[in-house]
Formats: sequence, structure tokens, C-alpha cells
Amino acid sequence: MNKKYEIDMCSGSVLGKMLLFALPLMCSSILQLLFNAADIVVVGRFAGDNALAAVGSNTALINLLTNLFVGLSVGSNVLTAQYYGAKKESDLRETVHTSMLLSLYSGVLLTVVGLVGAPRILELMQAPPEVLDLAVLYLRIYFLGMTSTMVYNFGSAILRAVGDTKRPLYYLMGAGIVNVVLNLFFVIVCHMGVAGVAAATAISQTLSAFLVVRCLTRERGGIHLELKELAISKEKLAKIMQIGLPAGFQGTVFSLSNVVIQSAVNSFGNIAVAGNSAAANIEGFVYMAMNAFHQATISFTSQNYGAHEYKRIYKILFAGELCVVITGVVLGNLAVLFGEALLGIYSPSAEVIAAGMVRLRFICTLYALCGVMDVLVGALRGVGYSIIPMIVSLVGACGLRLVWIATVFQIPQYHSLATVYISYPITWTITLTVHAITFAIVARKVLKPAGERVFVKE
Repeated sequence: MNKKYEIDMCSGSVLGKMLLFALPLMCSSILQLLFNAADIVVVGRFAGDNALAAVGSNTALINLLTNLFVGLSVGSNVLTAQYYGAKKESDLRETVHTSMLLSLYSGVLLTVVGLVGAPRILELMQAPPEVLDLAVLYLRIYFLGMTSTMVYNFGSAILRAVGDTKRPLYYLMGAGIVNVVLNLFFVIVCHMGVAGVAAATAISQTLSAFLVVRCLTRERGGIHLELKELAISKEKLAKIMQIGLPAGFQGTVFSLSNVVIQSAVNSFGNIAVAGNSAAANIEGFVYMAMNAFHQATISFTSQNYGAHEYKRIYKILFAGELCVVITGVVLGNLAVLFGEALLGIYSPSAEVIAAGMVRLRFICTLYALCGVMDVLVGALRGVGYSIIPMIVSLVGACGLRLVWIATVFQIPQYHSLATVYISYPITWTITLTVHAITFAIVARKVLKPAGERVFVKE
């Protein structure tokens, strides 16, 4: 590992090193959202509200189709960090090569699903008829770059596991600048509309994948990637699946619940869809800032668990929660305070802005609750427990949201956007309470000298 990018997670100040780890990751996530926002702003400003709604109506679906495989990269991150902390070079090398080949298979599969299934899935989501053709076109072109997206996600997960969040930031910056330039060229100069935005995204994703692969091939030690040695280790694949599949399944079902919510929003027409899309994009900046501490908690906990530094894991959880609460409260409420001005960047329509403000008020004000929940999940996954938080999240968040839409939302006097959005803070509160109880039980069982295992089976 290039020492100037490495962070020693197993000794010294937890809070200081977590901030050192999380800030580049936060910048990466926010930059990625800025570049995604550029897609929406360019489309909204130069191609109209229907094009904006077409791009926005795909967000929940893209997350639904990709989250399972992005979850597998969490498994790669945890296993890589545990072997790195335990200084098991051979196991580390096998994990890296298995992960990168898995990313290729995942990307190809997603591309096929996106190309073939786009029209039918969007119809099932009740995408407004006036934007359906544009939405299908956007989705199909977007998914042509899905293999590159998976390669970047798995490669950056490996780098995060050993403490490197800076180089993924640099690669994302380069790819993002290309994305913005191509957006402007394809949409304004070539008049390609949503097709131009999707093509720019696919091309920039390919660049970021190339850069992260080149980085890994130039590394030394256990994370060195030798392309001719790409192979699946059945043992490492099983362990990646044990952590990654529950994480991915949880993300997929979360996205499924969001698809149901998106369908509920779609029922209010294209103005509501456009406002929801713009607000969700703004909201994403707050979420990704908090998510940096979720990712930091996973990597720090995994390395310290592999190194048997169990007492530090409690310090890691406290530091992660402290950081995520401050981040969520400050940024979430700033998003609401400046919401109208921010939404005006996406669309000049007063109706779209009003619809977007409904979402921001209900979700961003209490967004810290979501961050607290995620950090607890990160600590559980870091010690090898992934099935339990998956079950808790699915029942406590997804299940309750679906019940809410099927019952309360259907009552005529409560059939409104506000009723849709208030389901978020209610389910966050219930779910994080159960996660806290779960962590206390797991910690009593696992975080003790007798529990010296590199990988915990549930």
C-alpha cells in the first residue's frame, strides 16, 4: 500500500482519523451528486420539465436494480479490511481478485436487465405516459455504463478498506468534470436531451473505472491487482456473499419501498414528480455527507475486529454517531432553510419548487435519525453481522412504509404528498431503536477476548 494514502485505523485517535478518512469520502459523494445534479439541471433548464421528470422517474428504479450488487461491494470492503487488519496477505490477495471479477459479472448482468426490462418496469412504476418513452431511452443508455459503475464501486471499496479515500476522490473529480462537459455538449450543442445526459454519465463512469483499476494494478502487497490472475475463490466469494448479500438485499428492498413511494408520487402528475426529483437530489447531498461516517464505521470496525482491538470498536461507534448527528442536523436544516433557492436551480417553475419543499420539510429536518440508524448498521456489519440488521431494517423501515402507503395514504383526507413523506422519520425512529438494542446484544457476545475470529457467522 502506498503509505502516503494509508490510515492506521487500529491505533491512535479514533475521532481524528475517522474525520481524516471520512472527509475525502464525503467530498467524493458530494461531488458525485453535484455531477448527477448537473444532469438534472442541464435537462431541466435546456430540455424542459418532461425531460426532467423522465430522468427523475428513473432514480428509484436505478437504485433498485443496482443496490443488490453495490451491497456485495460492502462484503468486499468488510472482508478486505478484516484480512488487512489481521495481516493475512494471501487471503487479502484472493479477496481482491474475487471482488474485481465479481464486479465484472455484476455489471454485465445489470446491463442486460436494464436494456431488456426498462419499458415494462417503468410501466409498472406508473411513470407518467407523457415521459415514458424518454424515461426508457435514458435508462437503456445509462445501463450501458453499468459494468464500469460496478468496477469503480468494488475497486474503491477495496481502497477504502485499507484507509485510502483520497485517490477515489481524485478519480471521481476527473470523471465528473468530463461528465459535466459532455452534458453541456450533448444537450445544448447536439440537442440530444435525455439521451445526451445518459451517454455523458456512461462515458464518465467508464473513465472512473479505468482509473481505479489502474491504481490497483500499480499497488504492492495484498491489494495488488494482477489482471491475468482474476479468479473466483469459492471461500472468499462465500464470505463476501455472507456480508454483502444481506446488505445488498436490504438496499434493494429499501429501493423497492422507494419505488412504491415513487409510484405514489407519480400519481400526483409530472409537476409533483419533477419537484420530488429535484428535492431528492438536494436531500442526497445531506445523506451522502452522513453516509461517509457510515462507511468509515464499517472500515474502522472491520480492521479493528480483524486485529482483535475490540475496545476501540466502542470508541468508533461513539465517534461515528457524534459526527453523523452533527452533520445531519446542520446540513439537513440548511437544506430546508435555503430550499426554495436551491430548488430554483433545478427548475424555474413555482409549482415544481412548492412540490419539492414539501419533501424537504418532512425529510431533511429530521434526517440525522437516518444517519444514526446507518452508523449502527455499519458497526454490526464490521464485526460480521449482516443478516440481523437486514431483517430489522426491512421490517422496521421498508415494511412499515409499505403498510403506510397501503393504509394511511389511501384514506381520502390523508391522500397527499405530506402523508407520503412523513413515513420516513417515523420509520427511522422505530428502526434505529431496534438496531441499538441489537448492537448491545451482539457486542456482549462478540466483543470480548474469547471471540477472536476474523469472520463472524450469524
